[in-house]
Amino acid sequence: MTAIKHALQRDIFTPNDERLLSIVNVCKAGKKKRNCFLCATVTTERPVQVNVVKVKKSDKGDFYKRQTAWALRDLAVVDAKDAVKENPEFDLHFDKVYKWVASSTVEKHTFISCIWKLNQRYLRKKIDFINVSSQLLEELPKVAEESVPSGENQSVAGGDEEAVDEYQELNAREEQDIEIMMEGCEYAISNAEAFAEKLSRELQVLDGANIQSIMASEKQVNILMKLLDEALKEVDQIELKLSSYEEMLQSVKEQMDQISESNHLIHLSNTNNVKLLSEIEFLVNHMDLAKGHIKALQEGDLTSSRGIEACTNAADALLQCMNVALRPGHDMLHAVKQQQQRFSDLREHFARRLASHLNSVFVQQFSQKFLHLYSRSHSISVPGHDQSSTLAQHSVELTLPNHHPFHRDLLRYAKLMEWLKNTDYGKYEGLTKNYMDYLSRLYEREIKDFFEVAKIKMTGTTREGKKFATLPRKESAVKQETESLHGSSGKLTGSTSSLNKLSVQSSGNRRSQSSSLLDMGNMSASDLDVADRTKFDKIFEQVLSELEPLCLAEQDFISKFFKLQQHQNISGTATNEAEEMDGGTLSRSYPSGVPQTVSSEKDMIRQMMTKIFRCIEPELNNLIALGDKIDSFNSLYMLVKMSHHVWTAQNVDPASFLSTTLGNVLVTVKRNFDKCISNQMKQMDEVKISKKSKVGILPFVAEFEEFAALAESIFKNAERRGDLDKAYIKLIRAVFVSVEKVANESQKTPRDVVMMENFHHIFATLSRLKISCLEAEKKEAKQKYTDHLQSYVIYSLGQPLEKLNHFFEGVEARVAQGIREEEVSYQLAFNKQELRKVIKEYPGKEVKKGLDNLYKKVDKHLCEEENLLQVVWHSMQDEFIRQYKHFEGLIARCYPGSGITMEFTIQDILDYCSSIAQSH
Repeated sequence: MTAIKHALQRDIFTPNDERLLSIVNVCKAGKKKRNCFLCATVTTERPVQVNVVKVKKSDKGDFYKRQTAWALRDLAVVDAKDAVKENPEFDLHFDKVYKWVASSTVEKHTFISCIWKLNQRYLRKKIDFINVSSQLLEELPKVAEESVPSGENQSVAGGDEEAVDEYQELNAREEQDIEIMMEGCEYAISNAEAFAEKLSRELQVLDGANIQSIMASEKQVNILMKLLDEALKEVDQIELKLSSYEEMLQSVKEQMDQISESNHLIHLSNTNNVKLLSEIEFLVNHMDLAKGHIKALQEGDLTSSRGIEACTNAADALLQCMNVALRPGHDMLHAVKQQQQRFSDLREHFARRLASHLNSVFVQQFSQKFLHLYSRSHSISVPGHDQSSTLAQHSVELTLPNHHPFHRDLLRYAKLMEWLKNTDYGKYEGLTKNYMDYLSRLYEREIKDFFEVAKIKMTGTTREGKKFATLPRKESAVKQETESLHGSSGKLTGSTSSLNKLSVQSSGNRRSQSSSLLDMGNMSASDLDVADRTKFDKIFEQVLSELEPLCLAEQDFISKFFKLQQHQNISGTATNEAEEMDGGTLSRSYPSGVPQTVSSEKDMIRQMMTKIFRCIEPELNNLIALGDKIDSFNSLYMLVKMSHHVWTAQNVDPASFLSTTLGNVLVTVKRNFDKCISNQMKQMDEVKISKKSKVGILPFVAEFEEFAALAESIFKNAERRGDLDKAYIKLIRAVFVSVEKVANESQKTPRDVVMMENFHHIFATLSRLKISCLEAEKKEAKQKYTDHLQSYVIYSLGQPLEKLNHFFEGVEARVAQGIREEEVSYQLAFNKQELRKVIKEYPGKEVKKGLDNLYKKVDKHLCEEENLLQVVWHSMQDEFIRQYKHFEGLIARCYPGSGITMEFTIQDILDYCSSIAQSH
């Protein structure tokens, strides 16, 4: 085994800078025995790496080769199988379990012992040795451990001195000394025994010298021992002094401990005082309201700008004090509770005072407006005073009153309204409903007067002899009503029940002028000229232009004054009610102190606007009905204007009140427009023609021309052009159908003439107006006109040369039956004599007479307004010449060499037609 060990060290491990420490001959358990060696090695380089290497002989058996290597740090368990009985089997647990059978138990124990020693020396992670005898797992000798520095590459120490010497290296000095000594003895290599004896003798000499030296130094040793004894005595004395000093310092320590404890208490007290001062400063800084603010909240002037500003600042300061985030425990302090109660009382008092004042402002402003309107109505409604003077006064300018001064005065309170909204939502909501009640009545009065003037301007009448609906009122009644308005301002409590009792009434039942105007009867479009329609368009545009800024200004004021621009959480007081509003129902329930969320501030604005301007949509619908009653074509103007204003409003805010209202009215206008189109189509279907007179241009064809011309001038660059294009398609198809229907029913005028004239008129109209969506219909009208013109010409030309036409029709029939053209003359009915006989019946004079009669008949059929006589006559001339050439061709082919010719020439035909046209 030693020889194998040296061979492995030399051939395998020395080239890899490794040192072989232990070796065991093994084979795998349970398999065919193929011996190999497990070697425990360490590297000669630092840091030291410990490995377990598997070595086996090559297949040829000449040398050993390294097969597998495992790092010792990866070894988890060494299982010796049995710690008592002799057993050559053992297991090594690396990444998997390797089962081995050693060639002898001694080799196994030696290898396991070496593994244990390497684990103790080099590895921090200890390997688990199981079923191993405790004799093998002995501690390393302390001398060996002390002699081997930590981290150095030393051999494993054991009880065997030979093993230690075997792995001990010589340093450079030792190697140099040995070389010098061996050089002094030339026979050291040749005679090792003599060299060893010499070394032994020299060693004995050195030992003797050491003993003599030790004996000679005994006196110095005794002196040293004596000095050591004296030193020990001095140490004892020093210890005694230190003990006395310690006793003295013990009392000082107790005093210092007391002082330290006292300092700690003082520090703790100071810390508590600082914290207490900080809490007091926090409460004083955040929950102390200045006396000036308190006075402003209790007695501040809410009429002047300076007083409003002071109250606003005081209200904001109060809100900050009430909303301060208290620290834990503050709410349990009695002073804090008292201050919070004081703030709550101040808030309630100021909220009540502010709500009462704002309600008074609403009533005052409304009263002024109402008295102004009443005084104007009173001056108009004096008994015996005719309404025409009043209407003349109002008709100078069709404008609505300006509410900007009213808005400007109220906007000074916008911040206070926001404060009221955040602190007492019940009073805020009461003011909101109060404002809506006042303004809705005021606007209703103003808007109705405005629309009355607009209706009168549209009709151009003043209803002579009828007095204005508002009757005079006594001053006492006005005063009583005003006082009732002012009296309500002191009763605002968050609920609006008192406001519901408030009513502003006219002294009589107001009769709408529109009721009589609508009884004027339906005036047809032909009774109104372009000036009347333009006047209506301007008035309608003026109405919309006045309403739009009025609504936008009021909406802007509401959003600013009532702070409804954004979504926010609001805290309401205890109010349980459902408020019914025109255009929607707003239901809320606000438990006290519980924050509620408004779904949409824009919805709130729209609902308020709907309540305030509830009369706009009905008045607009009445005005639209009047315009449609005056002239159904007014729906075109209204559709364009209303669409433009709706488009403008939607660009600003698609969900606003103005956009919604105008959109609803636009639906009505669109229905009227569709109704106008349907009525025109219905009139086409119901048209009746006279049986005694010629048809000419049908009325609905002329009306379509009028409608199209008017529509093109109105819908130029309009947003709703698509609606007009759809109406065009419906109308033109109805016109086509009705023209054919009338043409089929006509008895006096030939069908082709009715079709030709009317489709020519339609084609001319579409060509002039250049309506892009009717290009296909324009082509169709032209085709129908051309086809019926040709049909009428061919049909009419058979009358002046009737016998000649019948003769040549018979000739063509024989040819069609298969008779050769040159053999037709042999037919008895179509021989040359018959041909000459027929030709003689139509000399030039008869032809001219026949053409003259034809011209007169055509003149009777055609109408003068379309002026198609010359066109038709020229077409008949061309067709007559074409037939003449056709007859000459048949004579040349069917009667060759006969010398038969017509008794008139083409030039004669041209002269006849020209003279006839000139004579008429």
